[in-house]
Amino acid sequence: MADEKQQKRKRDDPRKQRKPREEKPVAAWVPTTLLGKQVQEGLVINLDQIFDTNQNVLESEIIDHLVPGLEEDLLLIGQAKGKFGGGQRRIFRQTQKKTKEGNSISFMTCAVVGNKNGYIGMGLGKSKETVPARDKAKRKARLNLMRIRRGCGSWETDVREPNSIPFAVEGRCGSVRIKLIPAPRGTGLRVEKECAKILTLAGIKDIRSKTKGQTKTKLNMIYALMDALKKLSEVKVKPEDTSKLGLIEGKLKETNMPIIQTAEEIKAEETEINVEA
Repeated sequence: MADEKQQKRKRDDPRKQRKPREEKPVAAWVPTTLLGKQVQEGLVINLDQIFDTNQNVLESEIIDHLVPGLEEDLLLIGQAKGKFGGGQRRIFRQTQKKTKEGNSISFMTCAVVGNKNGYIGMGLGKSKETVPARDKAKRKARLNLMRIRRGCGSWETDVREPNSIPFAVEGRCGSVRIKLIPAPRGTGLRVEKECAKILTLAGIKDIRSKTKGQTKTKLNMIYALMDALKKLSEVKVKPEDTSKLGLIEGKLKETNMPIIQTAEEIKAEETEINVEA
């Protein structure tokens, strides 16, 4: 009897009778800016062309079109409230505004995008709901994408690979100061957890850091790190020091690898040469 009642409840439950939600087709991208039209027509095929000419990217679809393998992540900038979840970090930062109608709640989130090869971007999104705030943050992170320098400026190693940064830099925001120091291969990311997420997406594998100020304020900490990464490209480097530091800017350039041929291919080419002779 009990099993029959449970089966009847399942049949009568209106939630079980709902149809699955249909996925809406993604609309094709229709560019509205001159740069977007050039990207769609194939006149601009690389991000380096945009950065070298100092053009402003006003459409996030441009970044998605030029960097199809872009990875994204949400940083823990908020803090849970309540008796059981108080103190735990969360991706949404909740604030309230006192009005005549009551409390007006808004959510803010921070997104970071990168290709793990010299390109990184960070953006903030704020809305009265969580999903629009997240979408705004991801869109702004793509629009704020920048190219950083990598290298190996550590005196502890002679291997010049772009696993770290070429020289020490310092960034600041509010009372927070963060100094990034080059490290040899195998050191890892000796930084704060949220900063480590940003450096991972930027393609930096080994680094050390020193921090001062109110580092518990996550947003100031993140802004200070982005300021330090931006200063990497502002320092003038002599041409003779570029190879010493293993310095590269942006993604790794493809090297001309030797063509490996099999024995059969070599014999086929020799027979063709003999026939022509």
